[in-house]
Amino acid sequence: MSESQAIFNHAQQFIPGGVSSANRLVEPNITFTRAEGAYIFDADGKQYIDYHAAFGPPVLGHCHPEVNRQVYEELSKHDLIGVGTSEREAQLAEKIVGHIPSANKVMFCNSGSEATYSALRLAKAATGRRKIVKFQGCYHGWHDAVLMNVISAPDKIGKKDPISAGMTPELIEDTLVLPFNDVEAANALFDEEGDSIAAVILEPIPHNIGCVMPRKEFLQALRDLTTKHGTVLIFDEVITGFRHAVGGYQSIVGITPDLTTFGKAIANGYPLAALGGREDLMQYCRPGGSVFFAGTFNAHPVGIAASLATVGILEQPESHAHLFAMGDRMRDGLREIYARHDVTATVAGFGSVFVTYFMDGPANTYTDLLNNDVETFVAHRRKLIEKGVYELPVNLKRNHISLAHTKADIDRTLEIVDEVLS
Repeated sequence: MSESQAIFNHAQQFIPGGVSSANRLVEPNITFTRAEGAYIFDADGKQYIDYHAAFGPPVLGHCHPEVNRQVYEELSKHDLIGVGTSEREAQLAEKIVGHIPSANKVMFCNSGSEATYSALRLAKAATGRRKIVKFQGCYHGWHDAVLMNVISAPDKIGKKDPISAGMTPELIEDTLVLPFNDVEAANALFDEEGDSIAAVILEPIPHNIGCVMPRKEFLQALRDLTTKHGTVLIFDEVITGFRHAVGGYQSIVGITPDLTTFGKAIANGYPLAALGGREDLMQYCRPGGSVFFAGTFNAHPVGIAASLATVGILEQPESHAHLFAMGDRMRDGLREIYARHDVTATVAGFGSVFVTYFMDGPANTYTDLLNNDVETFVAHRRKLIEKGVYELPVNLKRNHISLAHTKADIDRTLEIVDEVLS
């Protein structure tokens, strides 16, 4: 028995399924024990070039020395005090407000799910309304209002598709699901329900289904509709924020929401998330305000220190230039290889994110992705894992490049893809 399997067997004795997050158990089931830069290592000593990247947080690469240095320095002074504020918390808030167009004020929590939950609660309080709008293919966390209609089966498209048992029926009923990039559908819904909708929440790029790029006119239509009807527009930039730009994707596309949520790349793998937005909305969350925002571990000094270090590195112009250049190198190389092998494939992505769909044609909406050959998608990634390239072997999942990935890493990956297809 491998050491990897032995560790998993031990975990299964005490943890349901052996993992503490539902999407961590995949085939092949590997136990990883070390990470450094662009690489992860399993319990049996095998090295992999890592493109899963824990669903995206380590944008600088694993165990970045400057991030770890600042974390260790912070821990040498104090751990968790849990009253008042801190100097570094204020410094990070100032940085975020300075970079993010929508963030006049910001508050910190621990996960993207917490941030989106708080954003929706705030929107409902500010508007006095109950209904929200989400989009097929977008994921916003584990809470009842949004845990539905992500990677749905074909017969579930256009219907409510909750992911978990135990969700509150009234919350499911109050969530309206629309197709992404469909301006006509959004207009029709707001004509009918506009004055009862508290919030529209979306990933500006739906990375939870790989990479479906938004049409700018679609995002602008949502901005116009929500402004007209007094609805709160929420960009869930838990994935796009800081990975694509220190100002978030909103700074690239030039459309400013009312609220924005952040997580993942904000602290290079340390737990931290944030909610930022218009000052008049965020003031509801102040102590004594009508919206309760609290948590023992909110603005934990470890996450704050990691984020200050991470954002400081991402502020350097060469950082995102490298991420985008490596992304382009990967996507261009993949397109050439698949074309040379006469494989039907669509290589998509933006910046440091890339994904290969095994289908013909563009990916403009979730229904386009129903054409993806799931069996080939997963089997191809399993073959890459055998050769030392780790892409999560789950349908539609995106890949991430970090600052630690070099041209040599990208070129070696392309060689392995070529070998696998041969």
